[in-house]
Amino acid sequence: MGAQINVVPALLPSFGLNIEAFKKQVNEKTVAVIINSPNNPTGVIYPEDQLKALAEVLEEKSKEYGHTIYIISDEPYREIAYEKQTPFITNFYKDSIICYSYSKSLSLPGERIGYIIVPNEATDSDKLYAAICGAGRSLGFICAPAMWQHLIAKCCGLTSDLSIYAQNRDLLFNGLTELGFECVHPDGAFYLFVKCMEEDANKFCERAKQYNLLLVPSDDFGCPGYVRVAYCVSADMIKRSMPAFAELAKSYK
Repeated sequence: MGAQINVVPALLPSFGLNIEAFKKQVNEKTVAVIINSPNNPTGVIYPEDQLKALAEVLEEKSKEYGHTIYIISDEPYREIAYEKQTPFITNFYKDSIICYSYSKSLSLPGERIGYIIVPNEATDSDKLYAAICGAGRSLGFICAPAMWQHLIAKCCGLTSDLSIYAQNRDLLFNGLTELGFECVHPDGAFYLFVKCMEEDANKFCERAKQYNLLLVPSDDFGCPGYVRVAYCVSADMIKRSMPAFAELAKSYK
C-alpha cells in the first residue's frame, strides 16, 4: 500500500541502463528495482558491466540506508537472444529475484506458465518466498493446469527455432533503416523499437493506420517518440509490409 514507481530513463542512444540517472533517483525509501532483459520494447540485453555497476550502487545504498534493496529481474525473453547471451543478475547481486515465463521461449503467447526464483542467498529468502506464495494465492494463481505442468517438464531447456526470429529481425531492421527509419538494433526478444518521424508517437501511429500498419506507441513504455513493432510473424508478412512503410516514410518528406 502506498508504493510509488519511479521510472529511470534509459541511456541513449544504446537504451542501456543509465547508472548515473539511477543514482540520483535511488533513496532511503527504495525497496526494489525492476529490470527487464532482454528488454521489451527495445530488444536490448543489458551487458555484464552495466549489471555489475547497478549491483555496486545497490550494495552501497543498502548499507547506507540500513535495509535491503532487491532487484526484480523480469526475464521471459532470456532464451530469445541472438549474438549475445543474457547475463545472470544473481552472479552479481545476491538480493535478486528472477521472474520467468515459458510462453516466450516456446512461442506460446498467452500460456502464462513460468516460475519465480528466490535464491537461498537472498536476505530473508524464507519470508520473501512465503510472501510471493501468499500473493499468488490472493490473486488466484494457485497452480498451473496439470497438463501444462507435465508438458513444461518435458520442454525444459528447449526453445522454438530462434533462427526464424533472427531472420525476421534482420529483414525488418535492414528494411526500415534503408527506408530512413532510425531503429534500435535488438540483441534479443522479438521487437523492433523505431523512432517516430514526428514527436507525437500516437499521431504517428494514427498516420501509420492509413497504410494498414498497426504500431504500438512508446508512451506506455516511458519513452515518448518511438513505436514498437513485433516481428514474431511470418517472413513473408514482413516483406509485404515494406511498401507500406515506404509510403509512410514518404508521407513525411
